[in-house]
Amino acid sequence: MEETKPRPILRQRSRRVSVFDGQDLRKAILAGAAWLEENRETINALNVFPVPDGDTGSNMAATMKSAIRNIAQSEEKSAGVIARQVAHDALLGARGNSGVILSQTLRGIAAGLENKATFNAQDLAEAFQKASELAYRAVIKPVEGTILTVVREVAEAAKRSAEHQNDLIIEMQDIVAAARQAVARTPELLPTLKQAGVVDAGGQGFCTILEGVLRYMRGEATSGPDSLSDTLAAAPTSDTTTPRETHTKKGRVTIEEEFGYEVVFLLRGNDLDVETIRQTIIDMGGVSTVVAGDETMLKVHTHTLTPGKILDYGVGLGSLLDINIENLQEQSLTYAAESDAEHAEEEQKAEVSNQLATVAVVSGEGFEKVFRGLGVSSIVSGGQTMNPSIEELLDAVEKTAAEKIIILPNNSNVILSAQQVVSLSSKEVYVIPCKTLPQGIAALISFNYEADFTTNCETMTEAARAIQTAEITTAVRSVQLGTLHVREGDFIGVINGNLSVANSDMEETLHDTLQRMNINRYEIVTIYYGDSVTAEQAQETARRIKMNYSQLEIEVVDGGQPYYAYIISVE
Repeated sequence: MEETKPRPILRQRSRRVSVFDGQDLRKAILAGAAWLEENRETINALNVFPVPDGDTGSNMAATMKSAIRNIAQSEEKSAGVIARQVAHDALLGARGNSGVILSQTLRGIAAGLENKATFNAQDLAEAFQKASELAYRAVIKPVEGTILTVVREVAEAAKRSAEHQNDLIIEMQDIVAAARQAVARTPELLPTLKQAGVVDAGGQGFCTILEGVLRYMRGEATSGPDSLSDTLAAAPTSDTTTPRETHTKKGRVTIEEEFGYEVVFLLRGNDLDVETIRQTIIDMGGVSTVVAGDETMLKVHTHTLTPGKILDYGVGLGSLLDINIENLQEQSLTYAAESDAEHAEEEQKAEVSNQLATVAVVSGEGFEKVFRGLGVSSIVSGGQTMNPSIEELLDAVEKTAAEKIIILPNNSNVILSAQQVVSLSSKEVYVIPCKTLPQGIAALISFNYEADFTTNCETMTEAARAIQTAEITTAVRSVQLGTLHVREGDFIGVINGNLSVANSDMEETLHDTLQRMNINRYEIVTIYYGDSVTAEQAQETARRIKMNYSQLEIEVVDGGQPYYAYIISVE
């Protein structure tokens, strides 16, 4: 079993560190990200199931890369500011469940260091306590033996350490020791880990970040001589997020209201309420008003005859950045000339914006064709081994014309990321908990443009639940799960997310998988074949299934998905 014994921590140190500022914190976080990247593949190998999935190491590394993109070259000296920026960017770039929980942990640390230019051992202990609280809140049903356990025990160790001394290096040594011990115990808390002979990958990833921080504090290398510089180079030095922009309408109905000034600015503050601020600006005469962001940073765009009034309101809430004011009165003649021509188009856009829309996460050219054929509004590429970030999902939602959006994650490791969009978007968003692409297809088939938002959400959720899914892939390593022995290279059958069958023969794997699904109880089977299977091979597979189960109505579809030879839907 990997990582069953914690590695010893040497107490030797060359210096005492009682206080960290923003630059110390920045370098420590960069070191943690570099050490995580260095060990990414090791963490990826800790999958409970030997299938190619979301890869925890890659997801956490991608989340940390996003987290450091705006601090890599920062000269900010306030620890609170650095922590807040890291938390904000981590949330936008979080990938997979592990990435989302990691982002919430960083958010908790940022909350604990809020308004602190520097911090000591006690401050850090309190920040880790806040990190533990927010990490547990991130999931509906917290499970021990996961990254959550590691974060909690780290917080407890930090508190104990800070009660007896004020050296940050010693505190971090105690934190890393606790993290390693917590990771080593995860198989005792979660039976599936023990069966698979691995420790929790998310917990190991978090521990690895902490190890990188400690190595920085000790003056040790986080990997090869160029690794940290490579991490810095990989992280853009400016925000790559593209703010949602609003096109100035030229229709007859809105043209007169939009004379005056266009006012755009960033608002930085605390406990900013998006809905209240948006409505207040509208009540002050703002037209085409867009307010988007989170409780600490908002992008504001509005049209008004009194820009000073809007700016005064913003100043009362926090700090204004990147202020831009444009005189729209000069454009009025152009608007009037184009009004008639665009009137019909604007009415059509307004009608579309009042409709519902769907956003789906899809992997495979064939599956993309299926979803587009069913009328999906927007597709985000992703799935197994390439979970989309929260930022990518949010961007798809914001770019959709409709104000009510239904997201189809189509992967169990994307659901939590999708759920974060609900609170980040100014639109009304609902996530259908689709764990597989066939469930997403069933949900989309049940979508009704004439029904209201709530009815569609309920109907689509029920449709997804009715679908049973089997996936046939190849084991990437050997493992013993209960009585099931899997050898690297075996064909394996996964039924509704549970590894159920392993065999060296593809045909026998398919047959055993269908039997375990009680295929005789069903009537319709859809076989989606992957990019490693030819159409002829898929048709032959369908023929053999039909020979054994003559009652079935079988459809063969080119899914084009990577890694999985077949994804099979039964209903």
